[in-house]
Amino acid sequence: MSQDTINQSWAYKVFNIQNFYCRWTIRNFRFILEEMRDSIRSPNFSIGGDDKWCLRVHPKGVDEESSDYLSVNLELLRSPKSPLTARFKFWIINAKGERYEPVTTPKDCSFLPGYQSGFKMFILRDFLLDHSHGLLPEDQFTLLCMGILVPYSYSIPDESTEQRIQVPKGPLGDDLGKLWKNSSFTDCCLVVAGQEFRAHKAILAARSPVFRAMFEHDTEESRKNRIEIHDLEPEVFKAMMGFIYTGKEPDLHSIADAVLAAADKYGLERLKVMCESALFRDLTVENAAHTLFLADLHSTRHLKTQVLNFITAHASEVSQTASWKTMVDSYPHLVAEAYSSLASAQCNLPEPPPKRLKQSQDPVTCVLHLYPRSSGH
Repeated sequence: MSQDTINQSWAYKVFNIQNFYCRWTIRNFRFILEEMRDSIRSPNFSIGGDDKWCLRVHPKGVDEESSDYLSVNLELLRSPKSPLTARFKFWIINAKGERYEPVTTPKDCSFLPGYQSGFKMFILRDFLLDHSHGLLPEDQFTLLCMGILVPYSYSIPDESTEQRIQVPKGPLGDDLGKLWKNSSFTDCCLVVAGQEFRAHKAILAARSPVFRAMFEHDTEESRKNRIEIHDLEPEVFKAMMGFIYTGKEPDLHSIADAVLAAADKYGLERLKVMCESALFRDLTVENAAHTLFLADLHSTRHLKTQVLNFITAHASEVSQTASWKTMVDSYPHLVAEAYSSLASAQCNLPEPPPKRLKQSQDPVTCVLHLYPRSSGH
């Protein structure tokens, strides 16, 4: 046995921990509670490095269960390193300048770009609006978010070395891939555009809930062990099957949109995320509107959020493209979402009627104070 096989050094983790503190003030808040149905987004801020975050307030909650509540979230917009782990809490600053704490338990969450987390039942709207509680002084809502962020960790090898046997990584994916490539021991046939592909029912059923349903029930596919697939091109089908057998990301160049549709149809959630990542990498001004349509069609929430952020940042250019004009004609609900995202990013909310305006004509202001501090633990 070679020396490389048995020598293994011990190591320990060092976490780069940063504290953060963010304060956001929204004026004319009673008007916003009455008139706004979508979320309100704070201006972007950075906790450290090249990451971008924001706070979100949902005046009418985020679902039926929270419809009587105000929901608050912390959202990661982008980061070169992910996932990022954070522990955080929210407070409301009352009329006396004191912190009011509707939820006492901190939130622990791992963030990927486009993901938001917080408290969907943060505070009852009626309680918040009650003047006797003093939570909206001069019709201003001040939200405070504090927490710690662990953006990454790195390993430091220990000086001491202990003799151990290193177990090699198992080539399971490669071995299963050979079964597919060589058509060994197959028991079913899939027909795509007139081409026949031999496969294994057990592997298909284990990997895809759709294939499993076909084989579990008394269907024609189950009786004949033959599946006709009419809506996929052979190249797309091969990419999907390669993933099913190996778990590895296929070559998605120029076919990510079609593979996304296939992954959605056959319940391959991890492949969907791979396609989301590929589509986001290839995102341009010209294809932004079409990518937004794909993200909405296939319910890819993270990709949709990223594309809306991109359109917000390049609104004037995107609005001149042919794909945007097609979306205006055919998918007005997506245009409305894009404009809502743009309005939130610019904090440019509709002007309330003069008789209801108690503060300055700027309905939303944001004051951000960030105190990052790094330490090793």
